[in-house]
Amino acid sequence: MRPSGRDLSEMRPVSIETGITKHAEGSCLIRVGDTQVLCTATIEDRVPPFIKGSGLGWVTAEYGMLPRSTTSRMRREATAGKQGGRTVEIQRLIGRSLRAGIDRVALGERQITVDCDVLQADGGTRCASITGGWVALRLAVQKLIKAGDVISDPMPESVAAVSCGIYAGQPLLDLDYPEDSEAGVDGNFVMTCSGRLIEVQMSAEGATFSRDQMAALMDLADKGVGELAAAQKAAVNA
Repeated sequence: MRPSGRDLSEMRPVSIETGITKHAEGSCLIRVGDTQVLCTATIEDRVPPFIKGSGLGWVTAEYGMLPRSTTSRMRREATAGKQGGRTVEIQRLIGRSLRAGIDRVALGERQITVDCDVLQADGGTRCASITGGWVALRLAVQKLIKAGDVISDPMPESVAAVSCGIYAGQPLLDLDYPEDSEAGVDGNFVMTCSGRLIEVQMSAEGATFSRDQMAALMDLADKGVGELAAAQKAAVNA
């Protein structure tokens, strides 16, 4: 039995509320169990110098955790004068994942920055950030399409992410913090709604794992991403 009481292949409750902020071109609050992330997308008519004049668009991301998103207060990274290694790694993952799901030619020479701010953490913050970040990005792109600034849709399918792992010898879908902290194997799966893989992060935390176990986790990830994609579709079409 999982600490949460969920079935092995059961996701935590997922909700995505859009239109959270007044000024951002796209925004949502995604809740996956007790994990809550505010995602906003900002459109700018500029691109980084290394692609200027190429006609290609750019999508980038920033990630951060509020001081009391965890059980004890975290120090703001701004007061330390630099971002921690974990923050940098996660925001690069979010950026890579969202860029993989967008046609940068169709987007045109503009940049969209997706900000993911963790309000409350209970496991899977990077996965929730990617899933909610896609919704915020999609809403921003819809505004460009409606205004006629983008002719063809640059986002043909959704991108979502889910965690899977092996806990007490059993493969589990969507680990919360108590499971994640004790998991023998931990993985994050970033996929399109059609099941195409974008990135897989897998590591043995306390035990090695077999190919069969890897395949079982992949099957769970397919199921989880399918459910997340349905929630994304409902959110952007609301």
